Amino acid sequence: MKHTLALALTSMGILFSSLTYAKTEQAILAGRCFWCMESDFEKLEGVTDVISGFTGGELKNPTYNGNHQGHYEAVLVTYNTNVLSYQDILNHYWVNIDPFDAKGQFCDKGPSYRSAIFVANEQQRQLAKQSKQAVVNEFPEQTVVTPILDAKTFYPIKGDESYHQDYYKNNPIRYNTYRWRCGRDSRLEDIWGDRVTH
Repeated sequence: MKHTLALALTSMGILFSSLTYAKTEQAILAGRCFWCMESDFEKLEGVTDVISGFTGGELKNPTYNGNHQGHYEAVLVTYNTNVLSYQDILNHYWVNIDPFDAKGQFCDKGPSYRSAIFVANEQQRQLAKQSKQAVVNEFPEQTVVTPILDAKTFYPIKGDESYHQDYYKNNPIRYNTYRWRCGRDSRLEDIWGDRVTH
């Protein structure tokens, strides 16, 4: 009995210890559409949450159906640093966007649909610059237009527009039809080949 109790307490201690040291960090990324960005990042092991929203502009409380001028459609990715690094997040990001499209992403064109990496500190900035340079080096005959920008207030989609959160889960037929018609996956495969995961 004492042995069983000691084993149980030891197991609980190990569990508590692993929970205590589990640390999360966040990344803000734009790669239109945020439905697709949610889907692509939530499938990545170690990501604990992905929220759709707007960032990058000066306008307060932007909305999808109203005014979001100056903002990018973006996602706030929360990840477990015991499983993923910021570099891992960046690696996954690049192969899920078209870094050469200055007008938007795939079938969606316009300022709010462009790609961008929003950095919160100097460490993120340096890693983002290095990762972008790696893409530039890989594609010397093309221009990588994805900017690295200072993080600004992130405004989650909420209220009557909350249906955009987890859209791919709640509306799988519409989401998959949109993604296919937009040509997202075929374009990603053209650029990145077998590094793309759906």
